[in-house]
Amino acid sequence: MNEADTCRKFVLPKLYAAAWSDEQINEQRTFTDGRIVIAGKRPLRRPQRRADYLLRYRRDFQIAVVEAKAAYKNPGDGLQQAKEYALILGLKFAYATNGHGIVEHDFLTGKESDRDSYPTPDELWQRQRAAEGISDESTSRLLAPYYHLSGKSPRYYQEIAINRTVQAILQGKKRILLTLATGIGTSSMPL
Repeated sequence: MNEADTCRKFVLPKLYAAAWSDEQINEQRTFTDGRIVIAGKRPLRRPQRRADYLLRYRRDFQIAVVEAKAAYKNPGDGLQQAKEYALILGLKFAYATNGHGIVEHDFLTGKESDRDSYPTPDELWQRQRAAEGISDESTSRLLAPYYHLSGKSPRYYQEIAINRTVQAILQGKKRILLTLATGIGTSSMPL
């Protein structure tokens, strides 16, 4: 059984059993274009980064990453990759699985644990809310969808910046440093 079989036969059914819906599961999601490096005088593009599953609490709010490996491998074989992706994406939860076992890394506590099932979307959100001090009244504002007139989805780093900025404002932080790409250079603007 290869990785694709593991995803189809084991991972998706376990995600559905934990109340994740199709709208919350992004399967085989590429989130970087691949770094450009110079080899001699030629530019080369490195491979794209692609997560097996990105889990979203709401449409505009990613909350976890899942990396699946073939069923004959150990459940934790993809954990380092999942942790790396979670760090890049600014997520607090990373999971690795072989379809049978699940290993969780919680960046909020720094702990790794073996699990029999995935947590529900609400369970992850409650854990993140409690750890980051997000109040009930701030929750609806943080999770409100934002819309783009261009019709394009934001790149992963833009989505991270938007969510972190909104969260910092709602947490009542007095100072926030935003670095914006304006198209003609980069500027920093303290709020």
